[in-house]
Amino acid sequence: MKVEPDTPGVEDPGPGRRLGIDVGTVRIGVAASDRDAKLAMPVETVKRVTGFKDRDGEDIERLLELIDAYGVVEVVVGLPRDLKGNGSKSVKHAKEIAFRIRRRNGDVAVRMADERLTTVAATHAMRASGRSEKDQRAVIDQAAAVEILQTWLDGRHNYLKENES
Repeated sequence: MKVEPDTPGVEDPGPGRRLGIDVGTVRIGVAASDRDAKLAMPVETVKRVTGFKDRDGEDIERLLELIDAYGVVEVVVGLPRDLKGNGSKSVKHAKEIAFRIRRRNGDVAVRMADERLTTVAATHAMRASGRSEKDQRAVIDQAAAVEILQTWLDGRHNYLKENES
């Protein structure tokens, strides 16, 4: 199943903070940008509660609280794909979270971003910083969310720069 991510900068909501989300089956990593949308920073790891047929649980409520608290203008949800661009089973999880955020907060733009290799990059960065694998587990999802969001921010910056009038 071929799944296409959104393009950073297209239909851009303008200046403001962005929230990056790495959706897993057990945890959701969250990162936020600065107000200038230049730098992604880790925020927290949210325990995943809501399944496909469940009502919105505390995880969705927490994401909505963070969107509000940070004054977010755009949410970037990682879209898990293999190296050929095909979606995995995890795509359904990411799309479900994106749908629930969109449904509950229509004021914020929700985008799907290519997250190929972000967890790999985050794991390498953690290892390079001297964290043990046990220590990594608590923050790896945040690190992956930072990778997703930073890639989006860089792509957005390049797109907007190329399309200036």
